Amino acid sequence: MASEELACKLQRRLRLEEAEEGGRPPAPPAARASEPAPCADADLSARLSRRRDAHEGAARPRRCRVFNPYTEFPEFSRRLIKDLENMFRRYDAGRDGFIDLMELKLMMEKLGAPQTHLGLKSMIKEVDEDFDGKLSFREFLLIFHKAAAGELQEDSGLMALAKLSEIDVAQEGVKGAKNFFEAKAQALKSASKFEAELKAEQDERKRKEEEKKLRQAAFRELKATFST
Repeated sequence: MASEELACKLQRRLRLEEAEEGGRPPAPPAARASEPAPCADADLSARLSRRRDAHEGAARPRRCRVFNPYTEFPEFSRRLIKDLENMFRRYDAGRDGFIDLMELKLMMEKLGAPQTHLGLKSMIKEVDEDFDGKLSFREFLLIFHKAAAGELQEDSGLMALAKLSEIDVAQEGVKGAKNFFEAKAQALKSASKFEAELKAEQDERKRKEEEKKLRQAAFRELKATFST
């Protein structure tokens, strides 16, 4: 009986709030026979909680779109993303697609940079976009994105994670690279050189095409002169 009364009160409160927002007079309460079953009180409580969070600006953002690491992190090669994905899965002991605080604790200990409980919570908070208290694969990649962009404190736990996360040098094809930053620096250097050479070839091809057009125009003018 207590749960039925609670459900009834919650339902009346929800109707009053909806009526106040829409400027309508509250609807009369329904007959007792049509009152919700005891199991409805949890659903009403959740609805009221979400409404209150929305009014107070505390509602958590919802991501509905499908995450594609290759398009959202184009600065990373496909091979590097695969390596980081394998590392993420290795420490995702629960196999739920997330690294929680205890799994992060184990990761940092194995990397040789153990953190305090508060330090671990701070690490998660810095990239926790959906405020769920754990790391998704996107948030895990965000650590390395921020590190490469110089957006992390040098002595932070996330920076230690990024620096100590070794990559497969043979797979990356960067000779002598021992960690992510060395590999990234060499990859960027190679990419810049390749882009410069490609641009030089394109400029040279464009210059030759323009010269060819000028010669053809000059020939047509000369031919027209002799024809008249």
